[in-house]
Amino acid sequence: MEQLRVIGVDLAKSVIQIHGSDSRGKCLIRKKLRRNQLLPFMAKLPRCLVGMEACGGSHYWAREIKQLGHDVKLIPPQFVKPYVKTNKTDVADAEAICEAVDRPTMRFVPIKGPEQQAVLLLHREREGLIKERTAVINRIRSSFSEFGVAIPAGPKRLRQWLSDSYGDVENDLPSTLNRLMLRMIDRLNYIESEIGDLDKEINDQNKSDERCKRLIEVPGVGRLAASAIVASVGDAKEFRSGREFAAWLGLVPRQYSSGGKQNLQGISKRGDAYIRKMLIHGARAVIRHMNRNNAPVDWLEDLMRRRHHNVVIVALANKLARTIWALLSKEQSYKRYEDTVVA
Repeated sequence: MEQLRVIGVDLAKSVIQIHGSDSRGKCLIRKKLRRNQLLPFMAKLPRCLVGMEACGGSHYWAREIKQLGHDVKLIPPQFVKPYVKTNKTDVADAEAICEAVDRPTMRFVPIKGPEQQAVLLLHREREGLIKERTAVINRIRSSFSEFGVAIPAGPKRLRQWLSDSYGDVENDLPSTLNRLMLRMIDRLNYIESEIGDLDKEINDQNKSDERCKRLIEVPGVGRLAASAIVASVGDAKEFRSGREFAAWLGLVPRQYSSGGKQNLQGISKRGDAYIRKMLIHGARAVIRHMNRNNAPVDWLEDLMRRRHHNVVIVALANKLARTIWALLSKEQSYKRYEDTVVA
């Protein structure tokens, strides 16, 4: 056990596979553990490098094992797959993790704290409620359309129609449908009240975090984007540059280059899709409302004359990501009327 250097942990709901090796890669430990056996087992081992795939529950296990004195790294699952030499089994996965975590060029996922995970769960729940609200609205509109009643799309216009025009057609509809609509409208009201409560929690978190306050000052970064970014990356010092952060969000071109010929395609769409969506929506809003008092306008106008509208939006989202990295990693504030921070 004195020679033990690296441990690969293949996490699962009930059974956890362990693979440990020395500095030369020789297998010293190959063991299957239950959930309640993992921490006592790790506490008996000497300090070593522990690798796990970034998956459900991995941040919790990483924090607990780190408290025992080990150096813990989380690896994106797609970077572990090339090291699986045989068929996919728990033993092969643990061995692959053990080998991958020791590579000098391996990329890792930052370990999130409990508060970061809680804030991200707020965003996940809010996103789920938005989808439920859309589904309920679509069912209401489709139910009315079966009886020849056309309702405008969108939550705001639906509410306006219910208050202004529903009474005009209510007596012409079956009573069973009217009772059904009342139940669906009550469900819609409940969902919207839940969304409002989550929005309040996210706003309170933004007000208490200086990093969120700095990000919200950037045109195109709203309260949701600022909260999600800070909860996901913290101070962003895990990334060496703004371009690396933009690449992590999937806002850089995907390459398919060979034989010395460079072939750049559309954006890679890797990484956090939720944050990428927020930044693209923010960039779209900046372009829609841009004027001479908002920087940066000149380079956007020049780019819009040469490239497609969506290309300009993604280019601005990429610049937003680089600016965000600079503000977080260098602990600076956004300069609205001067040159922005260069990432």
